[in-house]
Amino acid sequence: DMGVFDYYDLTTNGDYPICIHCGQCASICPFDSINERSEIDEVKAAIADPNKIVVFQTAPAVRVGLGEEFGLDAGTFVEGKMVAALRKLGGDYILDTNFGADMTIMEEASELLERVINSDAVLPQFTSCCPAWVKFAETFYPEFLPNLSTAKSPIAMQAPTQKTYFAEKMGLDAKQIVAVAVTPCTAKKFEIRRDEMNSSAEYWDVPEMRDTDYCITTRELAKWLRAEEINFDELEDSAFDPLMGEASGGGIIFGNTGGVMEAAMRAAYKFATGEDAPQTLIPFEAIRGMDGAREADVVIGDKTLHVAAVHGTGNLRKFIERMRAENIHYDFIEVMACRGGCIGGGGQPRVKLPMADKAREARIASLYTRDAEVTVKAACDNPDIQKLYAEFFDGKPMSHKAHHMLHTTFVSRAEDLGPNGACTPATCPTSVPNLKKAAEAAKAAAEANN
Repeated sequence: DMGVFDYYDLTTNGDYPICIHCGQCASICPFDSINERSEIDEVKAAIADPNKIVVFQTAPAVRVGLGEEFGLDAGTFVEGKMVAALRKLGGDYILDTNFGADMTIMEEASELLERVINSDAVLPQFTSCCPAWVKFAETFYPEFLPNLSTAKSPIAMQAPTQKTYFAEKMGLDAKQIVAVAVTPCTAKKFEIRRDEMNSSAEYWDVPEMRDTDYCITTRELAKWLRAEEINFDELEDSAFDPLMGEASGGGIIFGNTGGVMEAAMRAAYKFATGEDAPQTLIPFEAIRGMDGAREADVVIGDKTLHVAAVHGTGNLRKFIERMRAENIHYDFIEVMACRGGCIGGGGQPRVKLPMADKAREARIASLYTRDAEVTVKAACDNPDIQKLYAEFFDGKPMSHKAHHMLHTTFVSRAEDLGPNGACTPATCPTSVPNLKKAAEAAKAAAEANN
């Protein structure tokens, strides 16, 4: 379902292979011959250094994938054991990226309302949480860069806040913090190294500081636990550290395709009307599920927003073609590069292909079950989020300080396509269909010569 390889010509772009770092090649490789670049050794070295303070943050989808590496059923919710495992490995503080997801919604939902109210604003607003989708847009659809939400991803918001607000509250030396993101995603290894992901460096005036120092995937964490001979099943559940550990249901479901959209609508409704989102939005059934693209109308006050959620870049290409051909207006579009969203990320446990969707659906269901169990549904109702904004981000989303630390910029990478730009599978000489045709023609010619 990837829309990358067949859409550029290697013969004219300097033989430069384009990669959006989604890791889907690694997740379906049955021979373990394609893998992410491991950062376990670097994290172990930081743990072994008595001067370093190692802070882990764990992405929403890890807790519904990790158990599969230890023989548990697909989708088993192992948050408590995951936290315990990271403590056992030597983490000083374990925080939850779900909290960062709530921060993302505070900013992204506020930005959406601002764009919808402002008559000359650029719509639709696209989500910007998925770094593989962001790089895909920067490469193939740079015309949409003004449409991308400037809000950073949950990991990229959580990270600088850990090295500023959290460090100050806990009396820690930010320069000694080694921040590690545990993710279902291989593209986060790329995202944390984007030049602009260094807001904490500006805050402390330490130019070499990075917001996130390392990123390890669900698979890497499992490999590390096995190497240390930690018996996952026997671990007693542990809880996240306070201040940046608790999340709303909206933050919890971020790992699912449609989850960011649903979380954003819960918060946008509350921001605009002062009332809790109605039951038609929780659960937001029209946006849930595994169809390539789902869409719905959301009535908020006197506005009706037309929204959509899309997963997989192949599905996205079809969606954009239809949007343009039929001139359909959307206000807000969530995009995830991986099938199922982050729960199907390139760093998640491998599943044999016939069973892959069953595993994805089980992981999705597990996050929605957890959402149903928590009482706080919207990011803006999370008491820890309210405290953070009151004490640190000047009282509200989109404030000057919030904008400086929690928002970002994007860059066109269209030149990577070469002078001829993008092509289609039909016109691209190096596309899979045309390479097959060329191989068949060469074979026929050889047989004719014999």
